[in-house]
Amino acid sequence: MNKYVASVLEELTKKQPWEKEFLQAADEVLSSLSLVLDSDPVYQKQKILERMVVPERTILFQVPWADDKGEIHVNNGYRVEFNSAIGPYKGGLRFHPSVNLGILKFLGFEQVFKNSLTTLPMGGGKGGSDFDPKGKSDNEVRNFCNSFMRELYRHIGPNTDVPAGDIGVGGREIGFLFGQYKRIRNSYDSVLTGKGLEWGGSLIRPEATGYGNVYFAQEMLATKGDSVEGKTVLVSGSGNVAQYTVEKLIQLGAKPISMSDSNGTIIDPDGIDAEKLAFVMDLKNNKRGRISEYAKKYSGAKYHEGKRPWGLAKAEMALPSATQNEINEDEAKALIENGCICVSEGANMPSSPDAIRVYQNAKILYGPGKAANAGGVATSGLEMSQNAIRLSWTREEVDEKLHNIMKNIHKNALDAAAEYGTPGNYVNGANIAGFKKVAAAMIAQGF
Repeated sequence: MNKYVASVLEELTKKQPWEKEFLQAADEVLSSLSLVLDSDPVYQKQKILERMVVPERTILFQVPWADDKGEIHVNNGYRVEFNSAIGPYKGGLRFHPSVNLGILKFLGFEQVFKNSLTTLPMGGGKGGSDFDPKGKSDNEVRNFCNSFMRELYRHIGPNTDVPAGDIGVGGREIGFLFGQYKRIRNSYDSVLTGKGLEWGGSLIRPEATGYGNVYFAQEMLATKGDSVEGKTVLVSGSGNVAQYTVEKLIQLGAKPISMSDSNGTIIDPDGIDAEKLAFVMDLKNNKRGRISEYAKKYSGAKYHEGKRPWGLAKAEMALPSATQNEINEDEAKALIENGCICVSEGANMPSSPDAIRVYQNAKILYGPGKAANAGGVATSGLEMSQNAIRLSWTREEVDEKLHNIMKNIHKNALDAAAEYGTPGNYVNGANIAGFKKVAAAMIAQGF
C-alpha cells in the first residue's frame, strides 16, 4: 500500500474508529489508488485524499412527529453533503432503524465515485433518518416526512443538493417530501428525483438500478464471450432493486431462482417467471407482506427462515440486491463451490472485504456496487435533465440512455484497470476512474 494512503487511513481510524462501514468503504477505495498516487505527486501535495474523506458539510437535526394517537416521537435526521467538485450533491435518503452517521458517510463517500463514473455532472451525498416507515399509516409517514422536510429544505435545491429515494423511501415518501418542499419554497424545482410520472418523474427510474446491474453483468460476461442468457441466478432482496433485477434477467433469458427479505429466503428451482414476479411485486409493493408467502403459493419453492441465498443452491451468477455486507467470506466460498462465475452488486457494498478477496482469488467476474449499481443514480440524473428542460423522454429513450451509460461505466472501469496494470480488476478500475475525475476538478477549483 502507498505510504500516503496508509497514513490517511491510519489517521481516519484514529479519529472515528466506531464508523466501521465508512472505514471499510474508505479502505476499499483508497487501497486501489496506490498506483495512481505513486505516478503523480500532485495528489498528495494538494491533500486530495484528506479532503475526499471528510464531507464538505454534515447536517444533523431533530425530526419530531405525531402518530395516529397523537403521541409525539422524535427521530434523528441527517444529510451528508460529501463532495460537490463535479456537480450538486446527489444521493438518496434512507429511512431505516439502522441509519446512523457512519452508515450515511459510507454511502455518501461511495456515491461520490459512483456519480463520477456515470459521466453526469453530479457530486455525492446521502441522508436519511432512523425512522422506520414499516407498519406506519400513510398519515404517520406524511407527518414524519413533513417534519423532516421542514429542516431539510434549507440545505437542498436543484443546483445545490438533489436527494432521491433509498431503503424505506419510495414513491409515497418522495411524494410527501416533495409536496412539503413545494409548499415551503413556493417553487416547483427539480429538487427530488424518484417522483411520480404524473408530476416530473422519469420512465425507467424505478427499474434503473436493477436493469443497470444486469446490463453491467452482461458487459462483464461479454468480455469472456458469454452472456446472461441461460444462466441460473441467485438474487437477494425483494424490494425495488431486486424486483427489476429479476425482471431484466427474465427478459434476457436467464433463470433467477431466489429472492429474500430480512426474515429469510425463497429458492424456486423451477425459476421465477413473469407471473411469479408479479405476485412478489404485489406482495411487497401493495400488501407489504413477507417473502415467505411465495413458498405458500408456489409448491415447488422452499422457504429458508433466517437464511440468505448464497449457500442454498447452485448458480452461475449472484446479484446481491439487499444491503451492505450481506455476503461474508464463507458465503463467497459457497458461491464459488456451487459454480458461480459472476457476481454483480445491485446493493451498496454487499460483499465483505474477505468475500471480495475470495472472488478475486478465484478469478471470477466481480462488479463492485459503485460501478454495477450506478444505473439508479444515472437515471436520476436523466430525470433532473428532463425536469430542467420541461420535457419527458419515452421509455425506450431512457432505457437506451441507461444502457449506454452502463456500457460506458464498464468500459471506463475496464480501461482504467488495464492502464494501471490490473486488467480485469473492476474494483481498481472503478475506483481509479471515479477518483481521477473528481480529483482533477478539486485541483482545478482550489480549496
